[in-house]
Amino acid sequence: MKNKILIPALILTGLAVFFSFRYAGGTEGGGGAQEQKTILQTVMGIMEQGHYSPRPIDDAFSQSIYDKTLENLDFEKKFFFQSDIDGLAGYRNQIDNEIMDNSLEFYEKVSAVFVKRVNEAEHYYKESLQQPFRFDQNDSIQLDGKKLAYAKNDTEMKARWNQAMKYRVLAKYIDLKEGEDKKAKDSANYKVRDFATLEKEARESILKIQDRYFKRLKKMNDNDRFSLFVNSITGTEDPHTDYLPPADKKKFDEMMSGSFIGIGASLQQQEDGKIKVAAIITGSPSWQQGHLKADDIIIKVAQGDAQPVEVEGFEIDEVVKLIRGPKGTEVRLTVKHADGTNEVIPILRGKVEMEDTFAKSAIIENKGKRVGYIYLPEFYADFSGENGGRRSGQDVANEVIKLKEEKVDGIVLDLRNNGGGSLSDVVDMAGIFIGKGPVVQVRSSGSQNTILKSSNNAPIYDGPLAIMVNNGSASASEIMAAAMQDYGRAVIIGTNTFGKGTVQKLVSLDQFVNASVRDQIVMAFNKAKGGDAVYDGIGSLKLTIQKFYRINGGSTQLKGVTPDIILPDAYEQLDNIGERKDKQALPWDKIAAASFKLWDKPPAIASLAASSKARVSANETFRIIRQTADRLKLQQDNYVVPLNEQRFVAKQKESEAISKKLEELDKMGSPIMVKNLKADMRRINVDTSSKAKNEEWLKALKKDVYIAETANVIDDWLTSSAKVLHMNASHQ
Repeated sequence: MKNKILIPALILTGLAVFFSFRYAGGTEGGGGAQEQKTILQTVMGIMEQGHYSPRPIDDAFSQSIYDKTLENLDFEKKFFFQSDIDGLAGYRNQIDNEIMDNSLEFYEKVSAVFVKRVNEAEHYYKESLQQPFRFDQNDSIQLDGKKLAYAKNDTEMKARWNQAMKYRVLAKYIDLKEGEDKKAKDSANYKVRDFATLEKEARESILKIQDRYFKRLKKMNDNDRFSLFVNSITGTEDPHTDYLPPADKKKFDEMMSGSFIGIGASLQQQEDGKIKVAAIITGSPSWQQGHLKADDIIIKVAQGDAQPVEVEGFEIDEVVKLIRGPKGTEVRLTVKHADGTNEVIPILRGKVEMEDTFAKSAIIENKGKRVGYIYLPEFYADFSGENGGRRSGQDVANEVIKLKEEKVDGIVLDLRNNGGGSLSDVVDMAGIFIGKGPVVQVRSSGSQNTILKSSNNAPIYDGPLAIMVNNGSASASEIMAAAMQDYGRAVIIGTNTFGKGTVQKLVSLDQFVNASVRDQIVMAFNKAKGGDAVYDGIGSLKLTIQKFYRINGGSTQLKGVTPDIILPDAYEQLDNIGERKDKQALPWDKIAAASFKLWDKPPAIASLAASSKARVSANETFRIIRQTADRLKLQQDNYVVPLNEQRFVAKQKESEAISKKLEELDKMGSPIMVKNLKADMRRINVDTSSKAKNEEWLKALKKDVYIAETANVIDDWLTSSAKVLHMNASHQ
């Protein structure tokens, strides 16, 4: 979970003592290997002393690191030969010993082999894409790397690459052919291009994509590969303990805060390699400046009045790095507009708030009832304090207040695909609906329990409440749903949640390495990047330090939260999603329940579930969703794709038929109406782009069968409550 819960002082003290003995002498002699050893030692020390449940450093630990490293480097088995694996096999039970001895022998060997094989592999795809492909044969490709064996020799490797390129070219060729058929349908005079022309264009397109892919591979330096190796180690500890190099730490902070310093232009790399402006973020520096437009092509980037850098052929992340910079500094973009004219556009960098990450609400009108709908994509929290910082807890409270002013009959909180976030904000958010009381129990290593409580004296809203979840609802989302379920405060609707019941803390590695060694490592990092990036630290460790438990005592770890009302889901049968997909996941367990008082007006779950089940059984859209789930499961079990055009198209049409049916059902609409809150209209009407974006959002909500069914459940709740009140009145 992406949270900022404070690491217990006891852990920090223990770590400080531990490192004062191990690193007081620093590292003499320099060199990349020595710097990497320092990072590895530091990471291992932090995990050993601070992890919630550190694993023994033994052969099983070693085997997991070995397997994860190979998978991280070459999941599709397109680089390593069987002979390479045979040569590395002796390390499978030795990496634990190397860690204890502070040796990097396995990493150095596997890294050297990988670099060698990447350089050799370049000729495979280039050679393969020189000759035309035939798509009338009965061959196929296995896309699940776990089901493939390593190539035994050059002939097998060449065949594997040829197969992979044929698959990509076939997919592109079919796209081009469909485009030709559409043009012919739209214009009787259009002459459709022949197979040879389209196949050649498809190969040329895939060649450009592969060239860019290999350019990125070759830009991976030793430190980048080392980061992958370290994350094979941390991932063996548990799925959520990660080593974050300095650049990744910055991205993590931006993701948590929902904001960053930049110009506010969303970029997209086209197939020809050019960088196009996909969209301008409303309210951003680009939007305020006014000249940069969607569909502009970026030609050059300059820092103020410095010499501009031509970015043709650059990867998108390289262009982003050039455009980003300190707040208040100027970047000048030379762009080509859609009308063919060029312009140099000066933009002052500033804070960009990604509105799509923030809570927002709407009104659903259904069967004469008005239901407030709150969309919350993550439990964000800006801890920088700049401009007050956006907090999800406070934002949801504001949305609830606005919905009450609209006199809604019930509220829906949508936590689908919400991966979590700030733990303190979920506690605050629970208080909006229950007032004062325990929300979650947190256990540290050593079985020390803490109960986190909402401090609200009274709930802001005490009416009917539904919480929507799915298999993408994780961590903080699960805490929220579980607490409301345990109190009997809300009806939980959707599919079983992710199952992440652990707490992480970001720990800077810098504080455990003496200053001169730290500076030496930073200097080496910057040198290795060749000026491509400027680092100011050696990275951080996202460390699992605690587990959280429901107030009823059960953990959400591994099992997740089971909804009160379960709806069909296209991904419900897949075994590669959720916490259960990783063998290193911590186990489920249970502790004593906290003391809490049940809500005095709980929903009649059994009755609501029975009514919903009857509606869902008769709903055509949900029937098709079940069909999709069956098809996806079949595909996962047998991920073999035909390379014969007719069979490939036939397989595509199977899934397209289901998608087409869903589109037809969407066009029929739903009985619900969705509209904006009066209080939001000024913000929405700020410009045409914002208006259009809002219209698309409302349209998507109206088509959402899950929202429609949740609104029906709220209606059932309100109707049954009215009946109960009427019956009570008649007996008085």
